[in-house]
Amino acid sequence: MKLLLIADTHVPRRARDLPAQVWEEVADADVVIHAGDWVVPDLLDDLTTRSARLVACWGNNDGPELRSRLPERADVVLGGLHFSVVHETGGSAGREARMSRCYPDTDVLVFGHSHIPWDTTTSTGLRLLNPGSPTDRRRQPFCTYMTAHVVDGTLTDVVLHRLGK
Repeated sequence: MKLLLIADTHVPRRARDLPAQVWEEVADADVVIHAGDWVVPDLLDDLTTRSARLVACWGNNDGPELRSRLPERADVVLGGLHFSVVHETGGSAGREARMSRCYPDTDVLVFGHSHIPWDTTTSTGLRLLNPGSPTDRRRQPFCTYMTAHVVDGTLTDVVLHRLGK
């Protein structure tokens, strides 16, 4: 099962649309995971239509319409792994221990908000993934997104992809 992980798209404030490379990944993915900050519902509609399966939550920049259509926390089992998707996890200091306490039954936590890519595994085995942003790099050198695979109940081939400058 191929996964595409994105967050913090901020369309149309930071970009008119997702980059073409990301749309190509959407077409190739079995599941698209979006960790919030859509800004307007149009991209949600497009991703819902163009994704084989979409798992998503709302972010702090998402208004009432998006919040009425998306959960604050999305939970799904994919290939035997429990994924949780949230927008915010708080500051990076102490994140691993804090998220291990908050998500004791989760195997993979996908989050956003900071626009800073993150890939760690806690002492309890919780995998923390932040794909960064494909449209707003902020202080990062590149805009980013992630792909991964779930094979036989294991998360494999987690790759951070860079876009442009």
